Amino acid sequence: SAKREREFLTEEIETERVSSEDDDTPNCRKKLRLTKPQSALLEQSFRHHTTLNPKQKQELARELKLRPRQVEVWFQNRRARTKLKQTEIDFAFMKKYCETLMEENRWLHKELKALQLSHPLNTPAATLTLCPSCEKITAVSTADNNNPSKGLFTLSRKPHLFT
Repeated sequence: SAKREREFLTEEIETERVSSEDDDTPNCRKKLRLTKPQSALLEQSFRHHTTLNPKQKQELARELKLRPRQVEVWFQNRRARTKLKQTEIDFAFMKKYCETLMEENRWLHKELKALQLSHPLNTPAATLTLCPSCEKITAVSTADNNNPSKGLFTLSRKPHLFT
């Protein structure tokens, strides 16, 4: 899945690669494990600035006793996690909104069908007018075809649930 791929990419960008326990290669480094105070300071810094300039990165790395590259990669990963979380939240909202609109659409179709069955319109379709400014449909009375403002009835759009 796409989420699993994003997690894999995020893990790949991690500060250091994890070496296998039986791999004694001198060039392979262990994955960085931050202490709670280091994590807290990084999180606090992230709340103030989601990106760091080189001077801020150097200062933070010095405070945390890390290399600037480690701080930089931590911030990259944190931004990626934040973006992923926001995307998930947006998706959930849009899904709920879509479900609401589909339900409203079903309700409107049901209401329209009920109206068509209970009140068949004897008015010819040519006498129905649509006001372009307010989007209201007006049926013009046959007695006064020259004055569309005096319609028999007016249908207006149902207001949206989300504004």
